[in-house]
Parts: sequence; structure tokens; C-alpha cells
Amino acid sequence: MAALTAGQRGRRVLLVDHADEPGKKILISGGGRCNFTNIHTAADRYISENRHFARSALARYTPADFIELVNRHGIAWHEKTLGQLFCDSSARQIVDMLMAECRDGGVRFAFGQAISALDHADGQFCITLDGQTFRAPALVLATGGLSIPKMGATGFAMEVARRFGLPIVQTRPALVPFTLGEDEALFRSLSGVSAEVVARWGKAAFREAALFTHKGLSGPAMLQISSYWEHRTPIAVDFLPDEPVDWLIEEKRARPKAGLRSTLARRLPERLAETLAGRIGLEGELGACRDALLRAMQEQLARWPFHPNGTEGYAKAEVMAGGISTKALSQKTMEASKVPGLYAIGEAVDVTGWLGGYNFQWAWASGRAAGEAV
Repeated sequence: MAALTAGQRGRRVLLVDHADEPGKKILISGGGRCNFTNIHTAADRYISENRHFARSALARYTPADFIELVNRHGIAWHEKTLGQLFCDSSARQIVDMLMAECRDGGVRFAFGQAISALDHADGQFCITLDGQTFRAPALVLATGGLSIPKMGATGFAMEVARRFGLPIVQTRPALVPFTLGEDEALFRSLSGVSAEVVARWGKAAFREAALFTHKGLSGPAMLQISSYWEHRTPIAVDFLPDEPVDWLIEEKRARPKAGLRSTLARRLPERLAETLAGRIGLEGELGACRDALLRAMQEQLARWPFHPNGTEGYAKAEVMAGGISTKALSQKTMEASKVPGLYAIGEAVDVTGWLGGYNFQWAWASGRAAGEAV
């Protein structure tokens, strides 16, 4: 996006990627159909030390702008839940679209080539590729973060930023599954079971599906909350977000001979209901229980505490949180304030979106901002 924008403005652009083909992360996104934006994009759906930083770029290049580009290239798309937009056919259509736009801007490509040297002097950046030297007054760091290293992800952007004295916000895996320890191994035995829940950590709450895995917890609700989670703290899960206050007491009066397991099994997958009832340990009929005890069970089911012992790390993380500090960058142009001509965009920057197309929209918007400024 940065390259095609600059190229179409008449700038001479070289796009360098050590991968042998463009857009590898685009190609695997959205199950191969690329969740390319979210119509509900807003700055408050991004995590950053400066929660206002993304506002300017997002306002100047909106989901509607990217949709217009997609439509112009004749790419069919559809909306899924929560404002997520996907290609009807293939994520490759988005890569082909971006490449076509780059060619329209006269962008030159260098794929499968790693930078062996990078210098800066007299207002010029100098890079060496396969023995060739290239110079330019502007260098844009669009190399992403540490997530999914098997796709070629590296810390290159942070290395360059440190070299030029730009501060780095501590990085961590985000939008990533949790792992559970032996104390909660029983829940790992539910691998493959999913349910719609509300997951909470601090003030953050997400209502989406949670999936139990052989390692712990995944699914959209868990991936979302993982971006906020701090190690050694519990996550609260509401397994029955649609139930009214005192629903278990109402069940007691309507079905006094029912047990907790059968009551939960009418609302949740049977294996999950059995596990939760077993953990709570209530034996016998609801009719034999005091209301105070049932209220305590309601509260437990509404704020069930899980204590992850970690996450599955960058190998499974969809994005990296943290990165090049926004304090060092212009929110209008993405240029480093103390290093004229150096720009940082996308996942390399300390701006991390929610699951569901938000990180792609940040890539498009920050890329457009830098491309208009170089």
C-alpha cells in the first residue's frame, strides 16, 4: 500500500521483501479468503501506549476506501459476523490487486532478497541487495512483527529502529491461544468443544466463541482477550451470557427434580456441561438446594476463572503487540521525528487491532499515510 501510493504519486520506488513471493500473510489470512477490513473500524479498537495515535491515519483511509479499491478490481466479497469482510473466492485476489496497483505506479520489486547492509548519510539511505547498492531519501519499514515466524517473520523493523535510536514498546504475542496448566487439565480434555461466551480481563470484554484445545483455550473470544491479558492473572468467562438474573433459582422451581448437569446440558455442549457440573460438585436435585447456594453457582458460571500459564507464543499468534513506539512517529505521516526520511507502518508499530480485519485496515491506512508523505 505504501509502495503503490508513492509510485502512483510519481516517486521512484523499490519494494524489497526477503520472501520469494509477495503477501504470504495475506494469502493465509481468513482461512485463505482474507478478512481484508472491518466496517466498524475505529481507533478505540486498537491497543497502543498512545490510544489516539491511529485515529488520524484511520480517518483518512477508511474501510470504504479499501472497499472501493476492491470493487474497482471486480473482487466479489461478503460480510460475515461483526463487520468482517472476506473475499468470496481467494485471498490471492487481494495480493494480485495490490501488485497490479504497484505496477501501475511503476514500482520495482526485489523478492527473495535480504538486505545485507543498511547505512544512512547525507540525507540518503543506502541498502545493499545481492551485491547491488540502492540509495533513496526515504526508507519505509513495512516488515511486520514477530508473529508466525514460519512465514518469514523477523524482528528486522525493530532492529533498524533501535539502530536509529527509536524507542521500542516491549513486544508480546497477541491474538494468540492460551495454554492451561495441570490444575486445569480437565478442560484440555474438552478439545474440540466450543461455546459462545463472554471473556473478560480487566475492563475488556468480548462475546464470541471460545474453543477448548488440547493445550488450553482458543477461539475468537480467547484470541481477543489475549491481547489485553497479563501473565499470571486470571481470565473470567461467562458461560451463560443470555441467562437472566436468578435463572438457576427459576430452574429449581420449574424443574425441582433436575440436577445441575442436566440443567447445564440444555444450554451448553454436553461434555462442557458435564465438566462444569463436575467441577462445581453439586450432587442431587436442584429442589434440595438453598437459593443462596444456587446464587453462588450462578456467579461462578458467570465469572468462571481460568488461570492460563502462558500462550502458544509467536508461532500461533496472529499479530505482535508492542513494537516501534508511537512517541517516535508522526501520526499524520508515520515519519520518525528525529530521523527525517525514515517511516514505520503496520504491525511493526505499537498499534494492535482487534481480531476481524482491523489489523489489515491499519496496514492499509498507515501504508497510505506514509505513501502520501515520502
